[in-house]
Amino acid sequence: MPLLEARDLVKQFETVKAADGIRVSVVEHEVVGIIGANGAGKTTFVNMITGYMKPDTGSIHYQSRDITALQPRQITRLGITRSFQVPQVFMTATLMENLLIALGLAERRRLSPWMRLRRQELLEQVEAILAQYRLQDYRDQGAAKLPQGVRKLLDIAMAMAHRPRILLLDEPTSGVSIDEKFALMDIVMDALSRAGVTVLFVEHDMDIIARYAQRVLAFNDGTIIADGLPQAVLAHERVQQHVLGFLGHGGGRARASGESHA
Repeated sequence: MPLLEARDLVKQFETVKAADGIRVSVVEHEVVGIIGANGAGKTTFVNMITGYMKPDTGSIHYQSRDITALQPRQITRLGITRSFQVPQVFMTATLMENLLIALGLAERRRLSPWMRLRRQELLEQVEAILAQYRLQDYRDQGAAKLPQGVRKLLDIAMAMAHRPRILLLDEPTSGVSIDEKFALMDIVMDALSRAGVTVLFVEHDMDIIARYAQRVLAFNDGTIIADGLPQAVLAHERVQQHVLGFLGHGGGRARASGESHA
């Protein structure tokens, strides 16, 4: 039985159809890479799954439950969380304070007064997260001063504070240097594997896709044009033409800019 299922999702923005009858199911513990050129429909798909955008028609089912009409917070509480291409962290707080806030929200604790968050139980959980994501050296550093890769790790760690069954990552290596991207993904994928989380991740870097995805969905013009093992999808004629060829690379980092209705 699928853990997550999208049924005939349609989403249109004026004359642009960002989702055109998307049908896909994901089983527990899969690691699914999502690829496509700018405007192909990738981020629109992620936004619909996580409740930030509603399809015009079609439905989304999680553990056989229709979650299409639910708001992002409700979907998070059910067990589906996400990180963002631009990390959503509290810039005026330290890295450790960001984790305390995320844990407090995940456990639905009141955030005021502030010292209630500094309970021993939460501090012990933070220490475990710092070690798991190798963030110990940055614990007392303000989020605004963190390197981009560290900020990405923090954003993902905060999403995982909710202990989800499904995590969606929107371009986890975006803005991260070539020298750091594999080390970052090794940390992320090891942590997610240990947690037993089902992962869907949008990525422009085909080296990352080839190394970490078990399955790949290739989007073009709001439809899925290929779905299968990474090697087969990356060799697919239409993927070569509409994804890899359009982005102008044969397996490395795409040089296209950010997406609009991705």
